[in-house]
This record gives sequence, structure tokens and C-alpha cells, in this order.
Amino acid sequence: MNGLAPIPGYDDRARARGLLLMKRRATGLLILAAVVFVLAHVFQDDQEWLRYVAAAAEGSMVGGLADWFAVTALFRHPLGIPVPHTALIPTRKDQLGRTIGSFVEENFLTGTVVIEKLRAARATERMAEWVSHPDNANTVARHASAALAGAAQVLRDDRVQTAIERSLDTWVRRIPLAPLAGRALAVATQDGRHTEMVDAALAGATRFLSDHRDDLRERFGRESPWWVPEAVDDRIFNKLYDAVQAFVREVSGTPDHDFRAYLDGRLDELIERLQTDPDLIARGEEIKMQLLAHPAVRTWTASLWTDFKGTLQNQARDPSSLLRTQIAEEVQAVGATVAAEPELQAKIDGWIESAVLYLLEEHRHQAGDLIASTVERWDPQDASRRVELAVGRDLQFIRINGTVIGGLAGIVIYAISRLLP
Repeated sequence: MNGLAPIPGYDDRARARGLLLMKRRATGLLILAAVVFVLAHVFQDDQEWLRYVAAAAEGSMVGGLADWFAVTALFRHPLGIPVPHTALIPTRKDQLGRTIGSFVEENFLTGTVVIEKLRAARATERMAEWVSHPDNANTVARHASAALAGAAQVLRDDRVQTAIERSLDTWVRRIPLAPLAGRALAVATQDGRHTEMVDAALAGATRFLSDHRDDLRERFGRESPWWVPEAVDDRIFNKLYDAVQAFVREVSGTPDHDFRAYLDGRLDELIERLQTDPDLIARGEEIKMQLLAHPAVRTWTASLWTDFKGTLQNQARDPSSLLRTQIAEEVQAVGATVAAEPELQAKIDGWIESAVLYLLEEHRHQAGDLIASTVERWDPQDASRRVELAVGRDLQFIRINGTVIGGLAGIVIYAISRLLP
């Protein structure tokens, strides 16, 4: 059997002192009744009214003793004598636990009771109004981001990294690379979107030719035969260089140039082949497999989780981070929307009620079982002591009331007996 754990805010010593004080008062009143009975009985022959006092004291003793027995019998055997049906709490603890569990289950965890409380609480309306205030939305964002960061911290890095790597690998393997590249090129060139890229490439070529004229001349000289005079090399290079520059400028300044049309045709052909040519598709798959097996790709996929977790934790700590700001804005916006729409509130309340009813139907028996099994694990004497500390002080008033009522009953009974012939 397990002992009962201390309850926060529950002062056993204060309750024990209060219980002891009430016990002394009840017992003291019983002793007083006994003393009065003895004195009244001794002197009742001299004073007639003392007979009434003796009768009242006798009734008080009977009532006080009877209630003392009843109260004591709940927690222990009176005077240590194992009278049947005494020490009810320690001997019938398990049955009491099952009874309490059934009582809670049948009277508190019912759909009617819980739904009535939910509707009275107006949970959706009040929550929406609460989160629509910026300070409260920031509080929700702070706790939500901290929860996300905490969940990420709890997860094992190696398992998450392996799961990410496997997911990416599976996803990449499932999608053919060449057709995907063909579709991407088709989107990029649709409606002449690639014209700007061609213009940028031509402008870059012009700058390259201008910036590297001397380098190109030097390389041309190295490739020219040794026996060709340098003057001839200069004339040939200048003609070639000027021709290339003129061609680039011509293509750049002519939107409908034949070379542009040629490029468009080759791009269309490449797009078609990427999506239909078996050789190109097979080559694309080969390149894809090589990329997946490359150590750099493995390193990159492994770093995804580490980088994500670090960013998440940093943003969770920073009140002005994008994560917390975005969560707060979304929460506040949703709260304001729900607070302004009674129909939406009713719909959400309906969802909550349906979920609660489902949980009650499926799990309310577990609450009763939890109470019963918890009580079964309690030590009988410890449980009896704890219950007595909780309600024993009030039970002592039963003893006091029994002593007083017994005295009044004794007077009435004695008075009736005197009236009878």
C-alpha cells in the first residue's frame, strides 16, 4: 500500500490541532453532563427540580455516547474493541473508492452537466475576446513559440536528421529530373519571360569583351603560329573582335533578330527533349543519383534540422522575432474575427461540445476507475487519518449536538413520564 502524498496548501498540523480542540470540547461537554447527572442524582431527593436536571444530564450522556460511538466507528474500533461494522473507512476503503468513483462518473461526468457548464462559461466568446488584445496575443505567442522550441529540443537530432534525409531522398527519387527541368524551362520562357535573361546575357558579354580585350589579344597571340607577323595577328584579332562586338550589339539592339529566333527554337527543342527524349531522361536520372550520393548533399540535408532548430530557439527567445510577431498577429486576427461573429462562435462551441461528449463517452469510465484504483493503493490507516483530519472537526459538532439534543430529549421524556398515571 502506498501512503498519501502531501497535498499543496493542505496543513495537516493545523487541522490536527483544530480536530483535537473540537474533540476536547465534545468530550468535555460529555464529562460535564456526567458530573451534573451524578450531582443531580445525589441531591434530587431534596429538590424536585433536580430530577429534571438529572433526566436532562442522563439524556445528554446517552446522546453524547451514542454519537461518540458513531463518529469514532467511522475511523477506528471504539476503545480498540473490534465491534462489527466499525472502523468503516480503513476496512471498507476499497468499496468507498469504487462508490466515490461511480458517484463522480454518474453525477458529474455526464453530458448534460458538462455541456451546461460549457455553455454557461461562453468559452469561445471569452477566449476570442481575450486573445484579440495585443498583450494577450503576445502572451500566447510567447508560450506557443516556447512550446515549439521545447518540442524541438526534446527530439533526438540523429533520428530527425535521418527522417529528413530519407524523406528528401524518397521525394527526389520519385520525381524525374529531366521532365521537371523541362517544365521549369517552359514556365521560365512562357510569354517571352526569358527575353530579359537574354538581354542581360548579351549585356554581360559586351562588358566582358570590353574589360578583357587585352587578355583575349594575348591569348590569341599564344594560339597563333610563331611564323605569323605580329602586325598580321593584330589585324586579324581586331577584325574578329570588332565583328564579335558588332554581332553582340546587333543582337542586343534587335528584338526580332534571327539569332534570337534561333535561341528560341533551340530552347523549345530542349524543353521538348527534356520531357520526351529517353536518353536525356535517363541522363537526368543518372545526374540526380550522383547528386544524391555526393557528400556535400548529405552534409546539407544533415544541417537542415540543426539550422532549423537553432533558428527556432533563437526566435522563440526574441520578443521581436518574426516567429513570435507572426504568431501574435495571427492569433489576434483570429480572435478579433471570432469575437465579431456570433455564428462562428456557435459553430466552434458546437465542435467543442461534440469533442467533449465524445471524450466523455469514451473515457468517463476511466475517471471512476482512476479514483477507485487510487483509493485502493492508499494505506488504510493513513487514508483514515487523512479523512478524519479533513472532516473530523465538523463531525465533532455531531457529538456536541447529540449531547445537547439528548439532554432536551431527556427532559421531555421525563416530563411525559411524570404526566402519565
